[in-house]
Amino acid sequence: MSQPVGTLRQQVTGDLYAEVQTFYAQQMRRVDALDIEGFADTFTDDGEVVHAGGHRQSGREEMLAGMRASLPRYRDIAVRHWFGHLIIEPDAADEDTLRVSYYSLVTQTDREGKVAFQPTFTVDDVLVRRDGRLMTRSRVIHRDTPVAPPAS
Repeated sequence: MSQPVGTLRQQVTGDLYAEVQTFYAQQMRRVDALDIEGFADTFTDDGEVVHAGGHRQSGREEMLAGMRASLPRYRDIAVRHWFGHLIIEPDAADEDTLRVSYYSLVTQTDREGKVAFQPTFTVDDVLVRRDGRLMTRSRVIHRDTPVAPPAS
């Protein structure tokens, strides 16, 4: 099933766009460095991730347990998460909530420098501001699939 394409309904300021980009840069550098506690700390206590296969992790402790179980597969590779084409939409009902949709590309580089690309994803996040700090409340990851061409 193909994913719907998000469109921008409201323009955000350059400052907000830069803040969200910086949040993701810091969040992904933590996970790429295998700092799983630091990564989990970028989520609210009740944060939730729904993975592309449908597996759901709720709360930091469940996220940490899943990440700890996955650590051995990252022993001899450097992982990098690349995000782009962000669409940021403030929640009209709550000024401290943002809905963010973006594309994600993950690369894995082995000790010889060989790079492998993982499948691409579209990710939908809900970010919230707590004590002046952005945090992820929810993340839904969709594996990208081809879109059927329009009928002629």
